[in-house]
Amino acid sequence: MPGLIVQYPTKSFNMENDDHGRNKNLGKNLMCRLKCMFSDSPAQESRLSLEDTQQWAQSLERLLGSKYGLATFRTFLKSEYSDENMEFWLTCEDFKKITSSHKMTSRAKKIFEQFVKAESPKEINIDHQTREEIKKNVRRPTVQCFDEAQKIVYGLMERDSYPRFLRSEMYKTLLDSLAVDTEQG
Repeated sequence: MPGLIVQYPTKSFNMENDDHGRNKNLGKNLMCRLKCMFSDSPAQESRLSLEDTQQWAQSLERLLGSKYGLATFRTFLKSEYSDENMEFWLTCEDFKKITSSHKMTSRAKKIFEQFVKAESPKEINIDHQTREEIKKNVRRPTVQCFDEAQKIVYGLMERDSYPRFLRSEMYKTLLDSLAVDTEQG
């Protein structure tokens, strides 16, 4: 094309620095979003504290037991496009609360189709034997029909996703922001 002038940026692009800046902003934005998400809670519960956030590093169970921790971990997993395990685990926790056998059968089939079935939209990483056992169990589901898969998924999160979360810029930035707030407050 005649007359087309291409100008290249004079400043070189450094992906690592760009990611660092994006992750730092992500941590700060996350803190604002968490505060907004839980702003309708009673005053003492709605405050995200440095101490509570530091305790998330003690165990995955401690992290998931905190409403802020759970929300933060889910946001982290979504940012890595790896939230299917967390979604499955939470869906199973809700499934265990179902008392109606009709509702349980319907929900078990949906869970199987969404998470367990090979090539499903949010397929979880479980072995073939567990997948086949669940396939049988879904025909006559009980509250325990997903327990084995749930244990496997929890173990995967504990060994893989959780340590990555603790090393992430998101978590570090959140801790830094809360430390600054604590010093100023």
